Amino acid sequence: MSVPEEEEKERRLPLAQRWPRASKFLLSGCAATVAELATFPLDLTKTRLQMQGEAALARLGDGARESAPYRGMVRTALGIIQEEGFLKLWQGVTPAIYRHVVYSGGRMVTYEHLREVVFGKSEDEHYPLWKSVIGGMMAGVIGQFLANPTDLVKVQMQMEGKRKLEGKPLRFRGVHHAFAKILAEGGIRGLWAGWVPNIQRAALVNMGDLTTYDTVKHYLVLNTPLEDNIMTHGLSSLCSGLVASILGTPADVIKSRIMNQPRDKQGRGLLYKSSTDCLIQAVQGEGFMSLYKGFLPSWLRM
Repeated sequence: MSVPEEEEKERRLPLAQRWPRASKFLLSGCAATVAELATFPLDLTKTRLQMQGEAALARLGDGARESAPYRGMVRTALGIIQEEGFLKLWQGVTPAIYRHVVYSGGRMVTYEHLREVVFGKSEDEHYPLWKSVIGGMMAGVIGQFLANPTDLVKVQMQMEGKRKLEGKPLRFRGVHHAFAKILAEGGIRGLWAGWVPNIQRAALVNMGDLTTYDTVKHYLVLNTPLEDNIMTHGLSSLCSGLVASILGTPADVIKSRIMNQPRDKQGRGLLYKSSTDCLIQAVQGEGFMSLYKGFLPSWLRM
């Protein structure tokens, strides 16, 4: 076959076959956008729960910690509706969509590259579980690192409604103003505040998700009357989400608090020196279980 004929044949191929990785990136981004819109109220509720009773605020003389009683998931969600309005359940959804497009697309493309080029399949064309786990963790870390600026803006915008109720000035006029302000105060480095616990969470969540899902699915198919159908996939997802939440919630709490902490004019945090410092202050001031604030909406969302 001549070169022009090969080029003509390639042009007739569907876009998904001509540019497979670009297509997977776009499809992953679209799927993530739909999922984000549907489950974002759970994410907002989770973030608000993670900030409740933050012991480090006492050092700044913030009386909100002592005056506000602790509220669970349902009461927090209802409180947002009653005090701020129903649509505020989606406050911060725009940077969240940006985040998921970058994270999901980047993770998918990286994982495909690692699977096909770096690790490769075994001689029997089987892709071992340990390679899936390592590849998934590495892909999640890279995708999360790239998406950190959007995650930072999302967390801070999710807390704007609470700041308004407490009589504090709002930090941002919108998404793009948030990016510009953070960049002006902290430089490029400021956009990656909280990246260490963020990628730790991504690695732990991907590890728990991938290993548990495959393990539970294989167990159910081999040891129960269930077949490889939607019921089996649903039960496997339920279990994998539980394990992923158990592993990832502590890092998620630390990440959210570091991202939301007040900063000086140079963009330096006023509450925590590092993720380790945040962890120590949370455990000493609020107890070990404070690391699992927001666990239930996090699990339900996964």
